[in-house]
Amino acid sequence: MAKENNSLTTEFILIGFTDHPVLKILLFLVFFAIYLITMVGNLGLVALISMEHRLHTPMYIFLGNLALMDSCCSCAIIPKMLENFFSEGKMISLYECMAQFYFLCLAETADCFLLAAMAYDRYVAICSPLQYHTMMSKKLCIQMTIGTFIVSNLHSMIHVGLLLRLTFCRSNQIDHFFCDILPLYRLSCTDPYINELMIYIFSMPIQIFTIATVLFSYICILFTIFKMTSKEGRGKAFSTCASHFLSVSIFYICLLMYIRPFEEGDKDIPVAIFYTIVIPLLNPFIYSLRNKEVISGLKKCMKNYNIVK
Repeated sequence: MAKENNSLTTEFILIGFTDHPVLKILLFLVFFAIYLITMVGNLGLVALISMEHRLHTPMYIFLGNLALMDSCCSCAIIPKMLENFFSEGKMISLYECMAQFYFLCLAETADCFLLAAMAYDRYVAICSPLQYHTMMSKKLCIQMTIGTFIVSNLHSMIHVGLLLRLTFCRSNQIDHFFCDILPLYRLSCTDPYINELMIYIFSMPIQIFTIATVLFSYICILFTIFKMTSKEGRGKAFSTCASHFLSVSIFYICLLMYIRPFEEGDKDIPVAIFYTIVIPLLNPFIYSLRNKEVISGLKKCMKNYNIVK
């Protein structure tokens, strides 16, 4: 039931998916399986990179943090979504809602910077291989990673703080499976103009900077590859950045579809599912299945484990 207009809303109802009993069970099983695979894949990748010294390079440090943020994104959304499949009220408190959005915003902002940092790393590795250890030192890598988390945390805190200034006294039903920012704006009795303005002021520069970094890096990489005379060298260069290029392409295509201009109507739930749930599932496989160093490190860890056993 929607709350009356003269009372402030402190709880929301996440309408989410279907109420059909059979479909609810099926969707629960599908998303539960996705959640388990996502967590095992991403946290397993983090553990592998931590344990295998050969993977303590800038590219894999960025990759480990990307996997950690993908785990954070999944943890922010899927557990509550699974609970709501069998919850009668499907309620989420205002502060739970803010926490959910905070961690989602943190993860997605960090992903943007980490993918840009990985693109720059590939640019240096392919376009200036002799200067790689100077231009992409471990110290710079750590500084970039720390800077990513500081900026991402501040970005999330700004938007959550601005959300808390809003009052909600209209319908408390969110036609989504998680607390997204635009549905909250539509439920607000306070004019969200300042919030929307802050999105343009803070979020748009982040998107422009990270996308420009990725585009510049890959344009330079392509020019360098096309100048190579050796087919073997071209193949090696392509394989070096193929996984990252696939991951960043999927991420930004979904991102651009997802962050449409402020418009009436709810966001496209299938796009939201792909952006917030499927991408964290895919990334460990994209970076692992065709990555010889990751596979080699995994085999070594498994071998060492068997020896200990």
